[in-house]
Amino acid sequence: QVQLVESGGGLVQPGGSLRLSCAASGLIFSISAMGWYRQAPEKERELVAVITSGGSGGSTNYADSVKGRFTISRDNAKNTVFLQMNSLKPEDTAVYYCYADGVTYYVGSTKAFNVWGQGTQVTVSS
Repeated sequence: QVQLVESGGGLVQPGGSLRLSCAASGLIFSISAMGWYRQAPEKERELVAVITSGGSGGSTNYADSVKGRFTISRDNAKNTVFLQMNSLKPEDTAVYYCYADGVTYYVGSTKAFNVWGQGTQVTVSS
């Protein structure tokens, strides 16, 4: 079973920075993508950033609202993804959820997995 553990949320003033981390553990054969979603009160969950596996460090994709301010990166050896958030705005306030897609060992074979973290609160306020 694959699990994700998130850390790094908290309260920060507008213009400040936070760094979120998400570590995957368990019987992991491979991870194809890791990323972050967020959900603000009374709003739908939205994709923030995703990083995929591949040559040259994989590819990244960002929501338009965070481009130029947020950076997603990954430590493949540790199955960990990071989200560096700079120039934070009050509208970035949300619960941030990490997710991972990949393949896990299962009964002598492998199977695909999609797992989510428990969420970490990010609050941007003065």
